[in-house]
Amino acid sequence: MSTKTDAKKSSEKSGESFSAEEKAAMKARAQELKAEARASKNREEGEKAVAAAIAQMAEADRTIATRLHEIITETAPDLMPKTWYGMPAYANADGKVICFFQAASKFDVRYATFGFQPDANLDDGNMWAASFALIRLTAVEEAKITALVKKAIS
Repeated sequence: MSTKTDAKKSSEKSGESFSAEEKAAMKARAQELKAEARASKNREEGEKAVAAAIAQMAEADRTIATRLHEIITETAPDLMPKTWYGMPAYANADGKVICFFQAASKFDVRYATFGFQPDANLDDGNMWAASFALIRLTAVEEAKITALVKKAIS
């Protein structure tokens, strides 16, 4: 039997519409949204939120996320650091996420992801990459990321 079915049956038996796990996830997301709202108006709050998210990462992810944060804040100082689904992200003046980092350890996968959202100006014909797998950063990857971030905010 699937977990969704179990959660649904558990909710139905108790007369509730959401399982305990679903309620906890909604509560956590609501708290994050409140923190994001504060951070979106205050660079210092955003920096603290991103630093806290990075500090909780596994060492390999933490190293990449720290360097990405440096690259993005140097390349695009107008982007506001914030967390997005618990991960470092960078938003434009309208609060729209332009780029984000997703730790490999978050989903127990072999590579981290650096990605862009639709408000990033990366359009290139009818098809372009919107996210990239990262195992480690060298000068080559750092140069590519810098160019992509510059293009994304252009």
